[in-house]
Amino acid sequence: MKYRCLTDDELKLLADDLKHFLIVNGVHAEEWEHMNKVNPSKAIQLVELFSDTVLDKVYSKIEYLEHRSPEACLVFHFNEAKIELISIQGKQDTSVDLSTPENIHEALAKQADQLSFFKTEKHYTKERNSEIHQMIVQGCFISTKDFWDALIIATA
Repeated sequence: MKYRCLTDDELKLLADDLKHFLIVNGVHAEEWEHMNKVNPSKAIQLVELFSDTVLDKVYSKIEYLEHRSPEACLVFHFNEAKIELISIQGKQDTSVDLSTPENIHEALAKQADQLSFFKTEKHYTKERNSEIHQMIVQGCFISTKDFWDALIIATA
């Protein structure tokens, strides 16, 4: 398995897509029911393959991720060949909280002098989508181009 198995809730939402996937792979409704009873490990393998296919497609569309904590906000931009990072951190001995969008915007507008900014980039050490998956597992979530662009302006 490349990523993870979709949850039951995710699979329910994608039931029609799963049915289509199974048909494309030569498994029709009655065969699927039979497989689940007689050879559940084979059924699980098909669900894992479907999960990887779905997640690979989702990850390929992700361009921005962010990770927030009270101490820092990290925003990542995923290009074809590299990951760019903008990090915002409160300077020592400050009470800046960067854990919510509202707090971040307020800190940028009213307490920019209490923030330190850091920009860097790195080339992928793994396949792009695998790096995105790993970062999501570590607590990152999808961000936006608008937020990235605002940080570019703020750090200029």
